[in-house]
Amino acid sequence: MAVVEVGSENFEQVLKQNDIVLIDFWASWCQPCHSFAPIYQLVSENHKDVVFAKVNVDEQKELSQAHSIQSIPTLSLYRERVLMFSQPGVLSVAQLESLVAQAKTLDMAEVRDEIIRQGE
Repeated sequence: MAVVEVGSENFEQVLKQNDIVLIDFWASWCQPCHSFAPIYQLVSENHKDVVFAKVNVDEQKELSQAHSIQSIPTLSLYRERVLMFSQPGVLSVAQLESLVAQAKTLDMAEVRDEIIRQGE
């Protein structure tokens, strides 16, 4: 799947309509972001069932603030609208592939039960 641009106008819709969504928070002036872009694109081509999205922090300030983005690139992973991973920095192809593989094997019923237990 091609990498898609996401903004405040379609963020919730993208999460709602897709099981797994990876989001790369980036900026055009960020050198590590440019280093990570080809890795992100390459891995996206291996996972047609996962949405690989990008959020430009300069153009989407409110969305970036809502997600407490303080360093870029930051990669966030949502599974069934639950934030499962968020970390700044560049990942290698192997690390990103591993992250996607782990996301696909999560037992979301178990995850939701754990969220409920933590809220008690």
